[in-house]
Amino acid sequence: MVEARPVIGITAYVEPASWGRWVDVPGALVPYRYVGHVEDAGGIAVVVPPRPDADDGVAHELLARLDGVILAGGVDVAPELYAEERHASVQASRPDRDTTELALAHATAALDVPLLGICRGMQVMAVAAGGVLEQHVPDRVGHNLHSPAPATYGNHHVRTVPGTRLAGILGDGADVPSYHHQSVLTHPGYAPSAWADDGTLEAMEDPRAAFRLAVQWHPEVGDDARLFHALVAAAGAYAAGRGRTRG
Repeated sequence: MVEARPVIGITAYVEPASWGRWVDVPGALVPYRYVGHVEDAGGIAVVVPPRPDADDGVAHELLARLDGVILAGGVDVAPELYAEERHASVQASRPDRDTTELALAHATAALDVPLLGICRGMQVMAVAAGGVLEQHVPDRVGHNLHSPAPATYGNHHVRTVPGTRLAGILGDGADVPSYHHQSVLTHPGYAPSAWADDGTLEAMEDPRAAFRLAVQWHPEVGDDARLFHALVAAAGAYAAGRGRTRG
């Protein structure tokens, strides 16, 4: 018997999709780059659409089938979920994703399932922990480097915090693809693990967890797959720890 490839759930949208003669059919969608990175790192990718019945119980049931989770990028988290008034720049909320991903954030923490948050996913993790978001970064930093134009990724440098798990993966820093106008302000239970030069928090991690890490940038867009390899390795260890094998 050998260890099974770890199964990684990737959260997704339900959006109108078109193919062939079918137009605007509701589909469960996530950019395929996420799937490709997980598969290339040795995992099995599973798309996890938002659920209307999502709660902690459903999340625990789902995690019984998964060895790791990616909370994927997407629209802004509803400010009402962290008790703040809505800034004019905030995008229309997606309660289906908010509810599902907050439940997954809580459940992965309770079960210590390996978790990687990406952009919105980092913000979901902070809100689930009782944190607060900065709703429009350009108001503070005075530039749009983190999100230069619609559907256009920025690129900037991040500095990792010495001694963190992220520093062990990426070294002292990296140039990263970026597309966000919000960031994490407070993050109970998480330690900062990377910063942008303008003072924006770019990554955080839970030092108590086996693997619970979040980045504000979009590693799926670039060629640097080290974060995905680290997640899949942690998920493999998690799977082995609960005795999941294949013939």
